[in-house]
Amino acid sequence: MSSVAPVFTCLGGGHGLYQTLLAARHARASHINAVVTVADDGGSSGRLRRELGLIPPGDLRMAMSALTQDSEDGRLWRDTLQHRFRGNGAMAGHAVGNLILAGLSAETGSMQAALDTLSRWTRSAGRVLPVCNEPLDIEADVAGLDDDPRVLRPVRGQVAVATTPGTVRRVRILPADPPVNSAAVAAIMNADVVTIGPGSWFSSVIPHLLLPEIVTALNETSATVVVLLNLSPEAGETQGFTTERHIHLLSQHAPDLRVDHFVADEHLNTTPGERRHLQRTAERVGGEITYMDLRAFSEDGTPTNTHDPEKLARALLSLLPGGASG
Repeated sequence: MSSVAPVFTCLGGGHGLYQTLLAARHARASHINAVVTVADDGGSSGRLRRELGLIPPGDLRMAMSALTQDSEDGRLWRDTLQHRFRGNGAMAGHAVGNLILAGLSAETGSMQAALDTLSRWTRSAGRVLPVCNEPLDIEADVAGLDDDPRVLRPVRGQVAVATTPGTVRRVRILPADPPVNSAAVAAIMNADVVTIGPGSWFSSVIPHLLLPEIVTALNETSATVVVLLNLSPEAGETQGFTTERHIHLLSQHAPDLRVDHFVADEHLNTTPGERRHLQRTAERVGGEITYMDLRAFSEDGTPTNTHDPEKLARALLSLLPGGASG
């Protein structure tokens, strides 16, 4: 493995994956793979998915925009891909990048070919890979929607799960055994570091781990496998969940999963006793928990709920064999 220019493969979706991809760029990765969830059913992505039957492009577009070339043209591409039409007409709410991917997938015959074409146009720092070659649905068992709190009700759809007033106990993907993108498996196997998260735990992180081929690749790769814990619980999905509960959910949904490191923000409000308990929880899946300064701050010094890409890059490089820094 090159300690100077490692290969990063980052699993997730949405804003959490976007920040991790920026961190990989700050780490001067020689190549970056974004393995992206494909279960979104809201907004522009949901409309295109329903109307055209394609893999929802929103999270794919965000990942692509994080990887555009660091140049004037690249920044224009990034901003254009993310540009969202306003108004009240048929185009309102659609992101330009979503429409480009929809058109390219029709012309090239697949979403992966569309992404690879757009990657060439934007001179991307890496490759964006849907985790599956067909759209998925998320279904959750949710408590608290009935007078009896012990009763679990099924809730289907990424948006519905993310906004449920109940407590999500478990999620599954539909269809249960979808075709995994072989390029995603190869990206995990050929990486130097693999990241999982941060992001919406039930809709962006855990769905990857419900695919046996992905878990097998994570366990067999020689890469350093790192789970990036959220800075705080996601409103709705994991409101009130402790850090320990987040780790437990991974092993609950993927009991065979083994990881090397869990990374949490050093300002996590825990006692020494709680940290010892968290370490034991991490050890059950073969890992250890590390606390580092990860949080971004606004210009006025106010802490945000976003990972700082430069801090995250330093943290990830320090976990590689030899403790590379950059």
